[in-house]
Amino acid sequence: MAIHPIDFRYGTPDMKAVWSEENRFAAIVKSEVALAKAQAKHGMIPIDASEDIAAKAKTASLERAKEIENEINHDMMSIVRAVTEVCGDSGRWIHYGATSNDILDTATGIQVKESLFLIEAKLRALLAILLKRADETKNLVCAGRTHGQIGVPTTYGLRFAIWASEVGRHIERLEQLRPRVAVGQMTGAVGTMAAMGDKGYEVMVSMMEYLELYPVDVSNQIIQRDRYAEYFMLLANIATTLDKIGIEIRMMQRSEIGEMEESFGKMQVGSSTMPHKRNPIKSEQVCGLARIVRSFVEPSLLNNTLWDERDLTNSSCERVTFPESSILADHILAVMIKVLDGVKINEANIRRNLNLLHGVNMAESVMIELTKSGMDRQEAHELIRVSSMTAIEVQRPLAGILMENETVAKYLSEERINELLDPENYIGTAVWQVENVIKKLTPLSI
Repeated sequence: MAIHPIDFRYGTPDMKAVWSEENRFAAIVKSEVALAKAQAKHGMIPIDASEDIAAKAKTASLERAKEIENEINHDMMSIVRAVTEVCGDSGRWIHYGATSNDILDTATGIQVKESLFLIEAKLRALLAILLKRADETKNLVCAGRTHGQIGVPTTYGLRFAIWASEVGRHIERLEQLRPRVAVGQMTGAVGTMAAMGDKGYEVMVSMMEYLELYPVDVSNQIIQRDRYAEYFMLLANIATTLDKIGIEIRMMQRSEIGEMEESFGKMQVGSSTMPHKRNPIKSEQVCGLARIVRSFVEPSLLNNTLWDERDLTNSSCERVTFPESSILADHILAVMIKVLDGVKINEANIRRNLNLLHGVNMAESVMIELTKSGMDRQEAHELIRVSSMTAIEVQRPLAGILMENETVAKYLSEERINELLDPENYIGTAVWQVENVIKKLTPLSI
């Protein structure tokens, strides 16, 4: 019986597979095999025994390990026994010199590595779509908004470029943290490697080479959780960027704004009672699940505050946090890729909203020009502020009020005022910035 929405509603098959019980078991067995190979390489166990283990360990079953766990109530030792059973005489070397978390944390390193591979691929795909959208709309002038109020113009291209730049930084963060989180260890009961004598570090390095993981420099019984906290914070950071994009799409899809809209299927239903509704449900899903992904940051930090060389308080917590945060972060990435790929832009409504205030939103442009023409900047600001408030109160275009002002007339002609109030003339370096971002980030996209 499915209970958690991840089981039946959220998550991609690939990421679910990474954090499945079966893959966890496989990663643990891989770690045991790699340990045996490394120990054989450094003369700690017979080479033929390591080869036998490598050939037979993969036949061990999760079902048998569960049967044993029901008897002994120890998850790691049950897997050790299940693998030992299928390896015959060579099984005596399984788990030699290791403590449970040498294998468990190394298995987590394998899963994190696989998870980062999927997350990175989606980030690059998302970046490619954002750059494409930025290029398509780099000249599309729209109303900029601050505090929810219309301000001076910007471009849709600049908005997409800002999001693209943020995603580009997430890709850089991912690449930078990979050596810190895709790690494994083989350090023994309290981190001294005493069970392997003077060959412990060499064995660990070789073991991680086989698994394509990075070895820790030092640890106690477990890999220190500041590493994993960084992984969870990356996922939370990515989720927050997606949340931000989702909020903007939802805001722009409001009926009274209507500048952007999620794609809507021909047979799609927006409401069970209001047949006309076209709701931004995918963006809302992203925003909602982003809250869950962010919520795992605090427990991931607390998992680093364990007693002495370790306690078990992190274990039960991580059984939940790793799969849920990874699957949900990957899921909302996939959702937002589809949303942005299909989002519709209504240029007519963009133009309508840009002109909604009849020039008042262009007040800064006139103030700047008056200052350039010789007026004191503060005097210019006050003159235009008063003129703008008057335009709003009497509901008249700002151009007419300015043209009637004798002080303004000393500095600006009627033709110049109209030029200054044209939004198309006041986007600064927006187009150049977009082109610069596209040039810089295209190599990171796919």
